[in-house]
Amino acid sequence: MKLTEKEFNWIVSYMRNRYAIELGHKRVLIEGRLENHLLKNGYASYGEFIKEIVDSPDGTQAMDMVNILTTNHTFFMREFMHFEYMNRYVLPWIRQTKAATKDVRVWSAAASTGEEPYTIAMVLRDYFGMEPGWDTQLLATDISMEVLKKASAGIYLEEQIQNLPERWKRQYFKRIDAERFKVSNELRKQIVFKNFNLMDNITFKGKFQVVFLRNVMIYFEDETKKFLLRNIYDHMENGGYLFIGTTESIDKVKSGFRYVQPSIYRKV
Repeated sequence: MKLTEKEFNWIVSYMRNRYAIELGHKRVLIEGRLENHLLKNGYASYGEFIKEIVDSPDGTQAMDMVNILTTNHTFFMREFMHFEYMNRYVLPWIRQTKAATKDVRVWSAAASTGEEPYTIAMVLRDYFGMEPGWDTQLLATDISMEVLKKASAGIYLEEQIQNLPERWKRQYFKRIDAERFKVSNELRKQIVFKNFNLMDNITFKGKFQVVFLRNVMIYFEDETKKFLLRNIYDHMENGGYLFIGTTESIDKVKSGFRYVQPSIYRKV
């Protein structure tokens, strides 16, 4: 199935204008991900699929395309040094500064299929679990409803959780068949999953002490990154920590964040 230049440009423009996602240099990704979906669902061409989106921009085909083109590969304990840093430096800071309210506010802003927020939840429970009264419920958002359904279900193959500590596997996962495990109810209740477009105004209640924004800015142009980082900056507490992907970087001067170490920044 051939993707014409006109069809490619339409897809790129649609994703840019509607979601501020830049795919102009990702033709291989678009073809690789969309072609299988189109063939599986009986489309004769990209043009036929695009026509359905044009005729019904808020229909299932439009969301299918968003889900397919924005879903990142993720796994438990990805960039594990972030969780080690969080446990060693960030959580002690929260414990000290929030001793009166015991209110922990963490946002996983590109939650995908849930591996990241569940890892954060386990770190939080490890640290605050023996101390009564701490509210460690965290927010996990994604633009894709499809991945959020998977995240909320909390069902993973045995190979997907193999990098987790054995203690976490025993405590937070229950085998449901020969190949799959399910996240415990207590851990799932610790996470609020919400559909959210990072280009929308942030209306969540309160400010965050920690934001994970990892491996998502690779899709955005500089102006979009600037808008997003300013939006997040304004909704973080002073001293709050921002974690981004290890292959990403931000402009410290324009964003307002202070560089701590590679992929870790702080609001000052």
